[in-house]
Amino acid sequence: MKLRGPILLVGTLDTKGEEILYLRERLLAAGAEPLVIDVGVLDPAPFGPDVSREEIARRAGTSLAQLLAARDRGRAVAAMERGLAAWIRERHAARPVAGVLAIGGSAGTTIATTAMRELPVGVPKLMVSTLASGNTRPYVGTSDIAMMYSVADFTGLNRLTRTILGNAANAMLGMCGLPVETGGEQQRPLAAATMFGVTTPCVNQLKQLLEKEGFELLVFHATGTGGQAMEQLIRDGFIRGVLDITTTELADELAGGILSAGPHRLEAAGLAGVPQVVSVGALDMVNFGPLDSVPERFRSRKLYQHNPTVTLMRTTAEENAQLGRIIAEKLNASRGPVALFLPLKGVSAIDAPGQPFHDTEADQALFEAIRTSVGSNVKLVEVDAHINDPAFAARVAAEFLNITGGTHDA
Repeated sequence: MKLRGPILLVGTLDTKGEEILYLRERLLAAGAEPLVIDVGVLDPAPFGPDVSREEIARRAGTSLAQLLAARDRGRAVAAMERGLAAWIRERHAARPVAGVLAIGGSAGTTIATTAMRELPVGVPKLMVSTLASGNTRPYVGTSDIAMMYSVADFTGLNRLTRTILGNAANAMLGMCGLPVETGGEQQRPLAAATMFGVTTPCVNQLKQLLEKEGFELLVFHATGTGGQAMEQLIRDGFIRGVLDITTTELADELAGGILSAGPHRLEAAGLAGVPQVVSVGALDMVNFGPLDSVPERFRSRKLYQHNPTVTLMRTTAEENAQLGRIIAEKLNASRGPVALFLPLKGVSAIDAPGQPFHDTEADQALFEAIRTSVGSNVKLVEVDAHINDPAFAARVAAEFLNITGGTHDA
């Protein structure tokens, strides 16, 4: 098997040595080049790794002796986390790796996935973890890490763990060694868009319009991690232009909803100078879980059960005015071309006449705050249409093509 480089095999050899050795043998038998990295700090390793725990500790600015003397497990895990991330980042920059395969419990998963997130999207990353059947967001983040549940804990080899580890080795070999036909699509310029269920018609129309013009559109669900993933790809230089139609994550950040993308949402494209068309999709709502999970202080607000697991809260005029100022401030700092579109007849499928979140006063507070706060570098376009009307999508697409070097005018 001819790979672009070694497969990094990461684990705490003092507690997972037998399993790591088994994986190493499976990879070697298939013709791959495994490079074993030890991130353990307790007992001696049962065999010599290719990259020692001492080396990883040095990359963290400490020494294994200091970590052992401190007798602080949390400190040791944090150090190995930093050290492995630094080692992998530098190694891949100098000589690309084929992929990363790791096994671990809570500490091993934290250490390995932190390092995996240093690698670009597309480099295979597989984490076999005892935590993979729970909430994996802290480990995956905005990366393309694949998580495999170990089913049983790693306490040596047995019939079950051999099966799981064998599958993991085969999965990594497949990801690293089998070519994927792309049909030349990678040559098309990439655009990124944000979407929610309540803005889907708009984004679907944009997809059709832009694909006819030669763009490939990546659509991100505005669920917090969706916005973060899009902005990471912008920072990594993958994206030619942005259609940030659904900026609803800002409302969750402001009001305390569960789908916030953090305080720096809507900043990556501006800082990178990437052309962007922005709108105010789904700023009429803040997201919570089931109805009984809505905080007590919001129980008297206008609530709407989107489905049994999602409850929406209507943003107020005051919140909308604040959101308008936040958006203007972020876009005013943009280093590249930016246009901001206002759909004057509603910002989501449920913000239209007769729909549960229709609130003209709240929408007008949003629009007016934007009008009075936006800078001269931002092209403000007001469209007398609902966000999901075909006429709105047509105007947005035309402006996007205009600012990214297309031939259309808005």
